[in-house]
Amino acid sequence: MHKLRAFLDRLYLLSGIIASLFLVAILSLIVLQMLARWTGEVFPGAPDYAGYCMAAASFFAFAYALNRGSHIRVSILLNAVGVKMRRILNIWCFSIGAALAWYFVYYACRMVYWSWKFKDISQGQDATPLWIPQMAMVLGVTIFAIALTDHWLHLFIDGDHRINAEKIKATEPMPVAKEA
Repeated sequence: MHKLRAFLDRLYLLSGIIASLFLVAILSLIVLQMLARWTGEVFPGAPDYAGYCMAAASFFAFAYALNRGSHIRVSILLNAVGVKMRRILNIWCFSIGAALAWYFVYYACRMVYWSWKFKDISQGQDATPLWIPQMAMVLGVTIFAIALTDHWLHLFIDGDHRINAEKIKATEPMPVAKEA
């Protein structure tokens, strides 16, 4: 079980690294497009490639962000209830989230399959086969579904999820300006 845990943690980290590489690719594409404009050249398809990279960065970042506690969670309700009710609410939330993620994986795989089967290409100047950028979405959302299922199972086994939320330290309240 320890090896599986280490593998999943490395998978989530790798997913975050891949997302960051796609962000660097977006920066590179924008810089190359600017250089092309300044020199009077044309870089066909650069906006399309940047869009593909943005989608890939988003989907690959989901699992990593979930493990780091970066997803938006309404913890005001979770903090207001007892431990038993918090566990029930967490199980309910992770059940819905995992079910929706696996549903998305299923239909995303079907979309990629049909794009490949019909040889669907992008409408831009690049004429990229659409199944290629769509695969990044499928891989990213599959890793995210695995992460949600992992946390869901961890709730059942250990009673708590494994999200490493960084705690924000409470500071003194800001002084209120007095009216003159």
